[in-house]
Amino acid sequence: APAATNNGAAVATQPTTTTALSLSSATEAAPFTQGPRVIRDEPPIVYVYDHCPFCVRVRLALGIMNVKHNVHFLGNDDIATPTKLVGKKISPIFAIPEDGLVMMESLDIIEKIDQDERFGVSGQIQPATGRSDIKAWQKSVQTLLRTLQRPRYVATGLLPEFQQLDGRHAFIKNHQLPPYEKPEWKGDGTDDNPGMPMDEKLKLYAEAMAKDPAPLLEDLNSKLIELDDLVYSKHFCSEGGLSMDDIDLWARLRSITIIKDVEWPAKLRAYMDNLSALGDVPLYDEMAL
Repeated sequence: APAATNNGAAVATQPTTTTALSLSSATEAAPFTQGPRVIRDEPPIVYVYDHCPFCVRVRLALGIMNVKHNVHFLGNDDIATPTKLVGKKISPIFAIPEDGLVMMESLDIIEKIDQDERFGVSGQIQPATGRSDIKAWQKSVQTLLRTLQRPRYVATGLLPEFQQLDGRHAFIKNHQLPPYEKPEWKGDGTDDNPGMPMDEKLKLYAEAMAKDPAPLLEDLNSKLIELDDLVYSKHFCSEGGLSMDDIDLWARLRSITIIKDVEWPAKLRAYMDNLSALGDVPLYDEMAL
């Protein structure tokens, strides 16, 4: 039980700890040192889709900063809840009940958390460093990952936003598979371009899931080797410490773990495991397809 309170937040009395795999050498980059647990009387709430990397950014940042928060998973077809909160269907949404504050946009949310002393010391997560090499890598795998990940999100039936058929169909309706582009998949609401029929979309998702993934896995494994060379250490991706580079990169890489038989380079796999534990955001390995 917490022994003291500060501005309405309970602060745990146990010493700070580090969450990371054992260091292999004394010269290796030191892992992030997590601060004391912060528990508000009314914890903040994040409204998210589990697969959404922008939502994962916020969950990861809150976890790293050791802030107790409640996670509200939205059904993918749920339009009413986010619309009531912020006026449109979007995620993530962040709420601080004690303030009556509700806001959106992942980077704005993280900035708010960082600047609010009720949630711990400011600056725990360093600013982004402008890693154009990592951004270029992300762009280079966009089509590959859409092809592999999107059918698996809905095929598992295990992600909370896809527990019901309507949620799965809402995702398929709005998320094209390569080589199709969004305008030809969704249409523009006119008679001239009504979009692809839903039956055809369902067929394409089923075919993508049934297709032998081996050639795509070979490409992905090669790309992960490239990324392994770009990642600074198993604790953070950029020299200098844990930063917003990690918040963005890890949030995007997490969904790769839904793909079965991916071959992760050792350092990159350790990076994934370390930040999963540190941020208290699980990976998908146990449900991979």
